[in-house]
Amino acid sequence: MTTRTRRALFTTLLLVALLVGAFYAGAPVIWMISNSFKANTEIFAYPPTLIPELFTVDAYTSILTDPTKIRFFINSYVVALAVVAATLFAGIMAGYAISRFEFPFKKTLNSLIISVQAVPPITLLIPYFGLVVAFKLYDTYWALILTYIVATIPYAILMMTGYFNTIPRELDEAMKIDGGGPFRTLWQVLVPVARPGIVSVGTYTFMVAWNEYLFALTLTKSGDMRTVPVGIQLLMGEHSFKWNEMMAMSVLGCLPVLALFLIFQRQFIGGMTDGAVKS
Repeated sequence: MTTRTRRALFTTLLLVALLVGAFYAGAPVIWMISNSFKANTEIFAYPPTLIPELFTVDAYTSILTDPTKIRFFINSYVVALAVVAATLFAGIMAGYAISRFEFPFKKTLNSLIISVQAVPPITLLIPYFGLVVAFKLYDTYWALILTYIVATIPYAILMMTGYFNTIPRELDEAMKIDGGGPFRTLWQVLVPVARPGIVSVGTYTFMVAWNEYLFALTLTKSGDMRTVPVGIQLLMGEHSFKWNEMMAMSVLGCLPVLALFLIFQRQFIGGMTDGAVKS
């Protein structure tokens, strides 16, 4: 077998593997979108149909005209944006300090941050619940915001530290010569250069806060505080499921994350790789 034949065979196999992977990943999404435009009875039709026989937007209308369901989206946006802002600020400050300054127990601190990432979140559910109740934060935005911040900050610190390590220290020295202090160096010089890393951390943090289900279910109880993932589950009634509305809400819930990733995908991937290499 010649080299050219081997390359052609390898390319063909690679394309087949990619097509299989794309179908495996995309089929559930296509099915979800299709069912969101069907009547609830048509979803159970046999044989199943990919293209709705009776195209309807009743499921979307039901969601977008229901104040309770709209509240789910508002809650998710409030929590996710607050977590992103707090995580980015803490991650940038801590990452800059670890990257640029020497202080006692620096390596120990790095090891501790990494070890925190290895703790399964479910093992912290009961302690978090006890703390939230003790501080009278149960069923409030703060319960979710503080919990998600604790979960996302270690990752943000590691990624921002790695990204700041890729930035030449000559930039710091040039600003120091101009009379700039550490804070001015950070916010006027390093932060603009580290934009891909910041976008990467912000996108990841938003996805974690937006999609989280377990803590949102446990730390809230009223409809006014529920988020989108919990709201989808609430459409499962005792005697019947509103499958078309569940699919429609899932589609609407995917849109912010999808839009965020499509807009910042280059910086997201670049920030992930640069931060991982140098961390």
